[in-house]
Amino acid sequence: MRARAGEYSQINAPRHSRIAGTGSDLPPLRLTNNDLVDMLARRGVETSDDWIVERTGIRARHFVGDDVNASDLATAAALRALEAAGRTAADVDLIIVATSTPDMVFPSTASIVQRKLGVFGCAAFDVQAVCSGFIYALSVADAMVKAGSANCALVIGSEVFSRLLDFDDRTTCVLFGDGAGAVLLEASDTPGVVATKLHADGRHLEILCTPGTVNGGKVFGDPLLKMDGPAVFKLAVGVLGDVANEVLELAGRTTSDVDWLVPHQANIRIMQSTARKLKLPADRVVVTVDEHGNTSAASIPLALDVAIRSGQIQRGQRLLLEGVGGGFTWGAALVDY
Repeated sequence: MRARAGEYSQINAPRHSRIAGTGSDLPPLRLTNNDLVDMLARRGVETSDDWIVERTGIRARHFVGDDVNASDLATAAALRALEAAGRTAADVDLIIVATSTPDMVFPSTASIVQRKLGVFGCAAFDVQAVCSGFIYALSVADAMVKAGSANCALVIGSEVFSRLLDFDDRTTCVLFGDGAGAVLLEASDTPGVVATKLHADGRHLEILCTPGTVNGGKVFGDPLLKMDGPAVFKLAVGVLGDVANEVLELAGRTTSDVDWLVPHQANIRIMQSTARKLKLPADRVVVTVDEHGNTSAASIPLALDVAIRSGQIQRGQRLLLEGVGGGFTWGAALVDY
């Protein structure tokens, strides 16, 4: 029997965490490749819909307006996850937001989301692992639920990456979009998050970074995203395959036990290469990169919510979630949904 929010059904039983509900949010402004091509042409930057689709699989992305922040998208996604789970904000006793584009230097975006939800007193903090951020946040929340530190946790990925983009660099500005995704984890005596595995290697930090910082009221360094595309591709495909196998081994499972691969939606070629390495057919990979672009820490929970609400993912199925991002960070989670 699943535990209700704020309590646990069997005090002496092993504690697990299960996904009780999912939600997502996208800004209303949708830019197709052709919209972006026209915008870049006005800046003297040449690209095309064919060039973008061939290299990335992306056909559209969403951008926020000037008055919208990561906390706004995160709050909307969280409310939808709560509704899907049949819970209210009052049930929540942990909020973790994965983001690289926080509302401000401090306090945390999670604290701002907490205020917007009207919940006070529970733990709330951010996790910064760029595109792997949601996997990191999910792993932390799962551990806290299993330890008894939380019973009802909101785990959110939310990004406004459009504010980090250099629109004079066609190799990066076509890749990213804005959005948020959320899951509600609840304590349960039935396993849900079966296993997680996290990694980082700071030796590769230069290949994907936004190196600017704030000092004395001024921005020092470059505040726009920088990426070595070929280096990222090579490293990403290798580590994603490895960490997927690691988490399967931890769980005592194989790829044949996986119903759906829900990868970080970075680039269709990375996703396809990873699936081939894992010997998973393309029709078992959840793909939303074509409509959303790379939404960094939001991409996995956003794709998960889209697949669940469309009926693609069903209760009782086994999911392999994985992400890779700047840092260099990567991780995976095996989930019984």
